[in-house]
Amino acid sequence: MRSKILEVICLLVLCGVLVCGLWPFHAPRNEVRWLSNGNGLLFGDYGSLLSAGGFQTRSSSGGACLEIWLEPSVINDWGTILSVYPPQGRSTSFSLRQSWDDLALQRKDVDEKRSTRSARIYAARVFRYGKPVFLTITSGEQGTSIYVDGALVRVSREFRLSNEDLTGQLVIGNSSVTTDTWSGQLKGLAIYDRELTPSQVTQHYQDWLGNEHPYVFASGRAVALCLFDEGSGDVVHNQVNSATDLIIPNISSFCMNHSSNAPGMSTIPAGTTGRMSASILLGSFRWDSFSTYISHECEESSVPQSVTIAFGFAVSLIIEVLQAFLPTRNSGMTDLVTNTFGTAVGVILCAWIMKRNWFAQADFSIGPSVRERREDLQLVQ
Repeated sequence: MRSKILEVICLLVLCGVLVCGLWPFHAPRNEVRWLSNGNGLLFGDYGSLLSAGGFQTRSSSGGACLEIWLEPSVINDWGTILSVYPPQGRSTSFSLRQSWDDLALQRKDVDEKRSTRSARIYAARVFRYGKPVFLTITSGEQGTSIYVDGALVRVSREFRLSNEDLTGQLVIGNSSVTTDTWSGQLKGLAIYDRELTPSQVTQHYQDWLGNEHPYVFASGRAVALCLFDEGSGDVVHNQVNSATDLIIPNISSFCMNHSSNAPGMSTIPAGTTGRMSASILLGSFRWDSFSTYISHECEESSVPQSVTIAFGFAVSLIIEVLQAFLPTRNSGMTDLVTNTFGTAVGVILCAWIMKRNWFAQADFSIGPSVRERREDLQLVQ
């Protein structure tokens, strides 16, 4: 009877591991909707925008500027506000992130040996609850400047952006390479392929607040201008180039298209920690279940332990393979390693506890005693 109970518990744990690794089996709805009290979009916990095409550099000056008008839903949180998925052949990517109440800029560069180098700068205490902020990030040969509501808050000589860093497909509300969702209101966006002067930054900020759009056409250097004044529909129009309009998809995940290298995003975390904990439980129960059917002389053998670890590896491998075909999941070797490690920890933990007879001392048994197993073995013989 106790053996049957163990098998049922083991089966329940296994089902729990599979559900944690594969649920949900469909892509969730995209939590993006138009604001009812003004221009802009509201991003929920899993909301994303994707540009219809890739932005192209039209200047060789090397400078770049990004203007974005937004308001986070929460301050004690983090997420990627905007990221650029580089086209094929490009090795750099750029992302704009909220880190609690700080603003973070990150630039990644992949060299010919596929090693990644990252550069990052922060601007402290940028975000306030219930208060929209207008951010201007302008960069050139002298470095990068960050403005908040038209006022300079941070200058970095080492961190530089070029117009090529803003070349590619734009993703808003999530990262283009991993799960890192952001929630809040987005009210305006503009991109330039040159560096703006301090006076231009101030003028543009006043134009945005006064007229709800900047006077960018006089400069003739805007790559994107999105006013978010449509109020309905699934398209945010780029006033400069309709080929790079922002699209509101029906689902919140943009699945990786391996043939075209389109942005791949999973809005549901992989749950490595949870599955690793479940693997520890699975390892504990399976080790004891296998031990039920072996003699005391085999109890010290590594045979049941190794079989259980192999079983945990097989379960994790099945999950990772199936995740490659699910729209809400990303598979990877890291999960396979950590889940197998969790099974091994469970095996070692259970063996350590049983060796010290902790269950017997507590007047609790999860399996037949050594004496009962010997009697069963004699009956079989």
